[in-house]
Amino acid sequence: MAFKVTIEGAETFEISKECVKSVKVTTDIPLDSNARTKDVGATMVVKGKILTAVGGDPFDSTRKMALWSVVPAEKADSYRKVTAEYVAAGIMERKYCFPNAFVVDYKEDYGDEEGIGTFTLVIKQKKDKISTVSVEGGYAV
Repeated sequence: MAFKVTIEGAETFEISKECVKSVKVTTDIPLDSNARTKDVGATMVVKGKILTAVGGDPFDSTRKMALWSVVPAEKADSYRKVTAEYVAAGIMERKYCFPNAFVVDYKEDYGDEEGIGTFTLVIKQKKDKISTVSVEGGYAV
């Protein structure tokens, strides 16, 4: 079982497989809706461990996520393509693609007991591009 999360933009990087511990994808509609609505959103939450090399790693993927989270909305690079793949026993269980994703929330937590940091990345697909979200799966890798 492995997660592969790739973020493509001005700079493309992959969050290390050793770092990603969970990926949660949800479809959002207003909670006060009594029927299907056009106001549909898509959210992805990626959680994991912060693993960095001694002396700093210029290719540190969790650092790159933190930097993406502070890109201002005026910059074209605030929207990026995010692909999350879940592979188990050689089968592509799910592959989600948010082609116009932006960061809603990014958190890093450190504790003195565990000795390792954790991160939570919350992204959403741009609403006017919701039809471009893709969900694939059920094929051999």
